[in-house]
Amino acid sequence: MSSWHNWARTEQVTPARIERPTTPDEVVDAIARARTDGLAVKPIGAGHSFTGIAVAPGVQLDLTGLAGVTTVDATTGLVTLAAGTRLHAASALLHEHGLAFENLGDIDVQSISGAVSTGTHGTGRAFGGLATQLRAVTLATADGRLLRISPTENAELWPAARLGLGALGVLVDLTVQTVPTFVLAADEHPEPLDAVLDDWPHRSAQADHVEFYWFPHTRLALTRNNTRLPADAPRTPSGPVKRWFDDELLGNGLYEVLCRLGSALPGTVPGINRLASRVAFTRQAADYSHRIFATERKVRFRELEYSVPLDAVGPVLRELDRVIEANGWRVTFPVEVRATAPDDVWLSTAYGRASSYIAVHRYIRDDHTPYLAAAEAILRAHDGRPHWGKLHSRAADDLRPAYPRFDDFLAVRDRLDPDRVFTNPYLERVLGP
Repeated sequence: MSSWHNWARTEQVTPARIERPTTPDEVVDAIARARTDGLAVKPIGAGHSFTGIAVAPGVQLDLTGLAGVTTVDATTGLVTLAAGTRLHAASALLHEHGLAFENLGDIDVQSISGAVSTGTHGTGRAFGGLATQLRAVTLATADGRLLRISPTENAELWPAARLGLGALGVLVDLTVQTVPTFVLAADEHPEPLDAVLDDWPHRSAQADHVEFYWFPHTRLALTRNNTRLPADAPRTPSGPVKRWFDDELLGNGLYEVLCRLGSALPGTVPGINRLASRVAFTRQAADYSHRIFATERKVRFRELEYSVPLDAVGPVLRELDRVIEANGWRVTFPVEVRATAPDDVWLSTAYGRASSYIAVHRYIRDDHTPYLAAAEAILRAHDGRPHWGKLHSRAADDLRPAYPRFDDFLAVRDRLDPDRVFTNPYLERVLGP
């Protein structure tokens, strides 16, 4: 049996068995066989989580073949997607019908079920994470059912099933509320870091989708402001040559070389980051939303991300800057900051509060452990909640106070999976046995 590893190479496992269902009924059958054999079941998508949330020591369900659009209602915008559909493929399929996701993150290689189940989000003070776009799901349960869950069907399960960490069953399809195709006008440019930090709670609401990057050892914030426009608005996409130059050469090829240089010669990192801050992010473009939201990431890294209250961004980044310099670390990868609306999804990192997201990265060849541990300590001190798919050290006992409905989620887990068919070591840590 071949081993599996995730994209970031932080997790690997050799499953006892791999199954590749292509229909919901085949998922149910695979779960039944696993139960007969006394094996736990975990589905995998693209393997883009940095944590062990998809690690399957027992039966690994590869959902690659369970993909595509199941139903489309162009009038209501309700679209049902099979669980293994990659987000980039889903965007292309939606576009054919004149539809789009309301909001997306900056990476779109994940499966839709994996992205929803880990709390994937984009940015935009008026928009929630991907789970808030759901209107129904179908769950293959431990007892052999295909259970439809929505605000009107098994409604008591809905706040848990929308973001279930894979702990409640196997998602086989998801119904999403889409919107008509729209254009995003992107404005990307550097600004003084202190000005952005001082004004972040206000600034984060000044465009539809606002974010910024900060390269340690610099005093610039690389700001991105995306404004929503009608589908027939003029589009000014980057041409193929400029796109290759920006994305492939600068964004991936040259950046990989610079990261390797910084890893081998740490003293060069401050200069590299100052150069990157000044030349890498100056762009104006307008194109269909899914072509602006996401960017391709080929340079591998390790990542920790937390949500915090909006007004915590300045104190967190200033303290992180102090800790980096005090320890003499040389960090090539930027810190990313975004913001979203509050929601009512029980295990959402934005539950009950407007949230900023602070993502801390380390190049894959560098030791990420001390830097990410220091960042986590700062974020925890500011009422932080960790992204379920990003590296963190939290466990059930100290996550419970961060989520007012934590025990309600555990009650749903006990109801749907009392025998822990869908558990693994990560879920045992963050939810308990």
